[in-house]
Amino acid sequence: MFPDKLVWSNFHVMPRIPGSFFLRNLVGRRSLLFQLVRRDFEQRFVGSIIGWVWALIHPLVLLVCWWFVFSVSLKVAVPPGEGTRNYALFVFAGMLPWLLFSESVQRSASSVVEQANLITKTVFPSELIPVSVFLSTVVSHSLALALLVAVVAFVAHHLSPFVLLLPLFVFSIGLLAVGLGWILGSLHVFLRDTAQLLSVALTFWFWLTPIMIAESLYPPQARWLLAANPMFYAVQSYRAIVLRGVFPLRELAILTAFGAAAFVVGGLFFRHMKRGFADVL
Repeated sequence: MFPDKLVWSNFHVMPRIPGSFFLRNLVGRRSLLFQLVRRDFEQRFVGSIIGWVWALIHPLVLLVCWWFVFSVSLKVAVPPGEGTRNYALFVFAGMLPWLLFSESVQRSASSVVEQANLITKTVFPSELIPVSVFLSTVVSHSLALALLVAVVAFVAHHLSPFVLLLPLFVFSIGLLAVGLGWILGSLHVFLRDTAQLLSVALTFWFWLTPIMIAESLYPPQARWLLAANPMFYAVQSYRAIVLRGVFPLRELAILTAFGAAAFVVGGLFFRHMKRGFADVL
């Protein structure tokens, strides 16, 4: 009777959904995650007189510089159909999602090594580290995005209600950034050249994304690179919503698909690699 009951019990064991443990851990450790985000954001401006205001000053300086260089000095024209003739706004709208993504990924690559004390001396869910890095970067991104929306409303005299849906795109970028952050952060533990290689890769990735130049200027032979580039859809989405006032549902679906794939692969890779963190760190 006992073996039959054991078989019957095993038969009714429900398979665990991939990622369910991480989600439960994320909810259960939300206070720890909040402390990590606050600590990371504060450390970036530690010793500064005006503190977090620098997160607003930096994009404002970029916007002014781009306006002077491209609009005043070079008089670069914006391609037709972009919703604005101001080249600085055109570049700024495309640069914001890239800055969110690149800063999150670059800082996540070295984040696990930087938090070695927490990992080796305490029972600490190390997978939360890249998540906290992204959420900390979102705070700065939100300030810059509010600045962009305000400037567009002042200069172009229009404000689309679709800007309220921009968090959907931020979430999709977050899936992509955290997934890659898990992969790069775990690799950096064992191969300390990972962060340097990433800087080189991001430089190429930047110029393969239509931020400074329009999509139409890319040669036809290179268009497949744009289609395979998830940040292409992020840049196009920000410009469509903020500058043209339309909701790019297709771009959101493709960006979310890229992000979800990176998130799942990165999570599985990190879970496998983290077993050796304590020995190496």
